[in-house]
Amino acid sequence: MNRLAIVTDSTSDLDQDSANKSGISIVPLYVTHKGNVYRDAVDITPSTFYPLLQDDDELPKTSQPSPLDFETMYRQLLNSFDEVISVHISGGLSSTVESARRAAKSVSPNLIHVVDSKFLTYGMTFQVLEAARLAKEGLSSLNILSRLSHLREKTEMLFTLDTMEYLYRGGRIGKVQSLMGALLGIKPVVRVEDGVYIPNGKGRNLRQSLRSMVEFLGRRFGRQKVIAAVGHGQAAEHAAHLADLVKRTLNVVKDPYRFEVGPVIGVHTGPGTVGVAVRPVEYS
Repeated sequence: MNRLAIVTDSTSDLDQDSANKSGISIVPLYVTHKGNVYRDAVDITPSTFYPLLQDDDELPKTSQPSPLDFETMYRQLLNSFDEVISVHISGGLSSTVESARRAAKSVSPNLIHVVDSKFLTYGMTFQVLEAARLAKEGLSSLNILSRLSHLREKTEMLFTLDTMEYLYRGGRIGKVQSLMGALLGIKPVVRVEDGVYIPNGKGRNLRQSLRSMVEFLGRRFGRQKVIAAVGHGQAAEHAAHLADLVKRTLNVVKDPYRFEVGPVIGVHTGPGTVGVAVRPVEYS
């Protein structure tokens, strides 16, 4: 039986304990601030990161792992495993997956399978955890890749923002759009579709936006059994409210997992962000 290693990157927001238990290796992205370079989720965490966003002089910058970072990981794993499945943040949002592909080509393109998850945070992590589970069950890499494709099509992810300032400062939206949002007090709802951000409604306050998100998910999943994860950036109270709405609206098989959005994503979304990812239990 082939032994498969599973790799992801730090934008999965997968905590190290869970990664260790599932046998998942994590390659960190980087956050740079005032000349200091930090490895995401290693040298800098949400608790130390979000205060940096209050610095108006210089917004932290992010960068993907280098191909060499991935090469080092892949070579190490192939000393113990037969193949590698490497699942990463959407190529529409980051060049991370391209770095992984370049590394795979250099090391062993037939043994390293790089996957563009088309998501970020737990929209991606659902695929990572599923790959690890299926690998432990002994499924082939081809079978796992096929299943991940089905899971990807059935997953939904939405989030809302307290402010559009960080999307603007990070170059994700234009100045006019940012100013209009601030003037009108709009809290936009964003959906991740085919690997990019698209508008999916708005509210005059965060609670309205949270309700809009859950109503959309209710229409999308009906009474299907689902698994959900709720993330936030320094907005634990709103995340708790969203988790409660999800529990009351969707047929969740267990309480939504809650996590804090990590530094690399937080640079672009800022404090006050709240989001949810949902996948069906049965997807193929």
